[in-house]
Amino acid sequence: MAGPHPEFIPPARPIIGEAEIEAAVRVLRSGRVVQGPEVAAFEEEFGDLVAGRHCVAVNSGTSALQLTLMALGFGPGDEVIVPSFSFAASGNAVRLVGAEPVFVDIEPGSFCVDPEAVAAAITPKTVGIMPVHLYGHPAAMDRIMAIAQQHGLAVVEDAAQAHGAELNGTPVGAFGTAGCFSFYPTKNMHSLEGGMITTADAGLARTLRLLRNQGMEQRYANEIVGANMRMTDVAAAIGRVQLGQLDGWTEQRRANAKFLDSAITGMVTPPVADGAKHVYHQYTVRVTGDRDAAQARLTELGIGNAVYYPTPIHRLKPYLNADGQPGPWELPETERAAAEVVSLPVHPSLSQAELERIADGANQAGGAA
Repeated sequence: MAGPHPEFIPPARPIIGEAEIEAAVRVLRSGRVVQGPEVAAFEEEFGDLVAGRHCVAVNSGTSALQLTLMALGFGPGDEVIVPSFSFAASGNAVRLVGAEPVFVDIEPGSFCVDPEAVAAAITPKTVGIMPVHLYGHPAAMDRIMAIAQQHGLAVVEDAAQAHGAELNGTPVGAFGTAGCFSFYPTKNMHSLEGGMITTADAGLARTLRLLRNQGMEQRYANEIVGANMRMTDVAAAIGRVQLGQLDGWTEQRRANAKFLDSAITGMVTPPVADGAKHVYHQYTVRVTGDRDAAQARLTELGIGNAVYYPTPIHRLKPYLNADGQPGPWELPETERAAAEVVSLPVHPSLSQAELERIADGANQAGGAA
């Protein structure tokens, strides 16, 4: 059996440099390791990325979503509109607070939620909309916000993959009632693990701070029932280092994507909507032929690749009906994307020679499909 390709290009390459290591060691030596000065500084600095909004650091992107829905008071009997073409956390956060996700379709170009589908899904039970800025492409927030305002709905942006993405000059995380980011190691920036909630509402920010820390602002003066979803100072220190490098990494991702756009002819490259700044957490192409054959050829050529996501959320086991079937969802673009997409390496560590190999391999694999 053949072994791994000797010059394998991984689909992602988390960056952990000496600066991150030194920051972590510095905090460990300080003795202030949980939700201390590093967390406060990280929150302040991250605010610059989201038009000066209040920022609340937590222990994961999923926690950010769940705490936000809790703080908004969502619960049993409520519906939240969510794209099914996303990571399971988007739906899980809704279920974790007792509300029900209502799955809607995506726009084929951006892979983000279709505003027309959102508008059609609103019922008297609808309390919120959760657009996902998938792969680093901003959702159509201008249209989504207009729908939300018309119906008096909260908007919670799932920006887990979209640090620094913009639409018409406004950064994601600065549109909705709140925005939620992830700092998992493969994201465009990371803190090993962690999340951030952004909001313009000072009252909501305070509630979020209470909820992440057992419902207390002052020790043992619990005001509400809360959870333990704090960020460590070690994570925040690493996040601060990464945040300082995010702009450069983003421009490298965008440059890598621009090269791949120009060089790949055997697959459908990802379009970018007018006014959108795509930050390419993933560089996701469509394979209109045999995707399995295309992936096998890419792997044979030593080019990392992955499918995000092969099973839409509405088809995952926890979301099936009692008879084991999906609910009454008609999501043709979601189903088509799940059958066609493949993500190729685009991370900022790629060399020009590796980019050329990726493009050549994609063209060969497109022919194999």
